[in-house]
Amino acid sequence: MKTCPYCKQYIEDHWSYCHHCNKPLIVNIDSKTNGRINEILDDQQTLGKTKGSLLLEEANIYYKKRDLATAIRFLDMALNYFKADNDILNLAITHNEIGLINEEKGFYDNAIYHFQQSIEEFHTINEYPKLILIYNNLANIYFLVKDLEHAYEFYNKALNLAREVNLLSEEIKTSSNLVEILFLLKNYDKIERILNRNLDYFKQISDTYGVIITLTKIGKLNYHLGANNSEFALQKLIEALELINGLESQGELIPDKKAKLEWECFFYLGKLSLLLNNNNEAEEHILKSLKAIRIFEPKETLDEAKVLKNLAKVYEKGGDNERAIEYNTMASEIYYKFGDDIKVAQLKNKIALIYSDKIMNESEAIIYYEEALEIFEDLRYMKETANILHKMGDIYINKGITELALSNWTKAKDFYQEILDDYNLNLVTEKIKTLDNSS
Repeated sequence: MKTCPYCKQYIEDHWSYCHHCNKPLIVNIDSKTNGRINEILDDQQTLGKTKGSLLLEEANIYYKKRDLATAIRFLDMALNYFKADNDILNLAITHNEIGLINEEKGFYDNAIYHFQQSIEEFHTINEYPKLILIYNNLANIYFLVKDLEHAYEFYNKALNLAREVNLLSEEIKTSSNLVEILFLLKNYDKIERILNRNLDYFKQISDTYGVIITLTKIGKLNYHLGANNSEFALQKLIEALELINGLESQGELIPDKKAKLEWECFFYLGKLSLLLNNNNEAEEHILKSLKAIRIFEPKETLDEAKVLKNLAKVYEKGGDNERAIEYNTMASEIYYKFGDDIKVAQLKNKIALIYSDKIMNESEAIIYYEEALEIFEDLRYMKETANILHKMGDIYINKGITELALSNWTKAKDFYQEILDDYNLNLVTEKIKTLDNSS
């Protein structure tokens, strides 16, 4: 038995409307029901809605029930009706909805395709606010897949269009998204100008959510500007948390929304505490950040990996090497799932360093060095490759395995020559000479 999406009472598969609340139903899209969809839609059209619109509504119901596969199938059917009716607006809206679901499922190529289709349709009818929104959606996808060039391009298209048609609200929201790209580019002066303007705007229109997000970004910015700005960063992050707590006390925040606003505040409070050598506070804040992320993002995300990596730093700094390895490993596994090979290699190298320099377990260190080395070599990260080969040579000489020590040092020497690192080149050359002389 199935339940009505409206009243939640049990319904029969063959019902075209709920016999309890009299609402119209499309309750089954198995192969049997697929053959009856047109009949069901014809019945529902007595409500004065098009078939495409009804399918769009049903897709929304399944989306809310988190049945994404079924939602996509209804959206695909809606697309066909909107095309047949030449309903450009709903065609564009449906492409966007399909794009958002594909993004959520991690099918980024499909999401990009549908966002591009949505943009083409909105262009034909000059729906500027919606077009700006889709430009942002497309830029967000490129940002997720680390294609910063295209992300920057589409954020700027959104920004320029918002300015061109004098949509200040959309301009402010887009510039807030653009800030995340600018952080990666380390363009802190431009970030500061954008955030100061945004803060004034959100305060002027009494948009508390906008103020919170902007204060958090200002705190993040001042963390990146260095220790001299740490007090100001701390002040802004605490202001943001106080506003979040104020919204919660007024009953205006559901747990998911609260967690989404909090996680980065706690994260940068933790990083500031770590910078100021207050490990206990750093651990407390970063654990709160991790808890918040897991509330609003039930699936693993790159933000979670970032938090785990920084939690590992707290434990390493506090001398808890086993927990440092544990959290670095957890972060590495997430980065691996998202295909971020360089982060995986960096974390494996970090784990190897903990084993070799702090736990003094050279056998375990070699395992992780070799895994990191394979990735760095494939990616042509020559400096990192040379350093690991150099380090492995040192370990092998300590273990009395001179042939492997010589092999790794010789390879390291070649890489140091290629990247013109004279200091390390001379260092490893002397080690090779010493080994040759001793034999």
